[in-house]
Amino acid sequence: MRFTKVQGLGNDFILVNCMEENFHPEEFPGIAVKACDRHFGVGADGLVPLFSSEVADIKMRVFNADGSEAETCGNVLRCAAKYLYEHGIVSKNKIKVETLAGIMVPELIIENGRVSLIRVDMGEPRLQRSEIPMAGPPGRVVDEPLEAGGVIYNITAVSMGNPHCVIFAPDVEQIPLHVAGPLLEKHHLFTLKTNVEFVQVINHDQVKMRVWERGAGETMACGTGACAAAVAGVINGYTKRQLSVHMKTGALFIEWAADNHLYMTGPAEEVFIGEYPILNAK
Repeated sequence: MRFTKVQGLGNDFILVNCMEENFHPEEFPGIAVKACDRHFGVGADGLVPLFSSEVADIKMRVFNADGSEAETCGNVLRCAAKYLYEHGIVSKNKIKVETLAGIMVPELIIENGRVSLIRVDMGEPRLQRSEIPMAGPPGRVVDEPLEAGGVIYNITAVSMGNPHCVIFAPDVEQIPLHVAGPLLEKHHLFTLKTNVEFVQVINHDQVKMRVWERGAGETMACGTGACAAAVAGVINGYTKRQLSVHMKTGALFIEWAADNHLYMTGPAEEVFIGEYPILNAK
């Protein structure tokens, strides 16, 4: 399997051009588990096959390191857009990408013929409990107490096409994320599990975030999580509608615009290309 390793703020992925490589869809969960292993495989947070699309410029699927499939991923959208442009697969600077969460539109910011940043229209946030999805009575989940592992967390739930549980904390570095993350990810009220973001407000236009991703564990960055944190910051009265979300390896700039869409701007890099012996995944 020929692949390209990419990363967005340290959130890393294995891209596979399935317009050149031929795989059956049912193979990808098993390949993801093996290839994403950081000791015995390529090492990544996820496996991302790219296909031709009948409704967009490209179709993208995202398989987490545990083999589960995510609806979308903001960091990999930036990485895929840069890959498609710089490898001559798509020549436009606005690329329509089909995902399980709908069509996303990354816009490439070109400097001296190279992609410097990517701004992605992440669509509208979904805030109703049934849209997260989350069990319970109708309405929004804003600063709502939730018990997990004997601890009460005040959560705000946001869907960016995938579910997010946002919790504000005075110091995110003090959070035992490897304890709290799995408990919240698999909490019975989140019917499809959830991503978990602990967010520390620095000021009205800056926050710091740590993330536990559904199916991947703690990651260095999360694009949809940064968007969810921005939405939660606004509806809880902590932040403005334009802000920088700082993570372990850098920041994403998020704008919740007047059209109700979230726009995410940040970098993406190609790390290396290679071949993975696919028999190892069987």
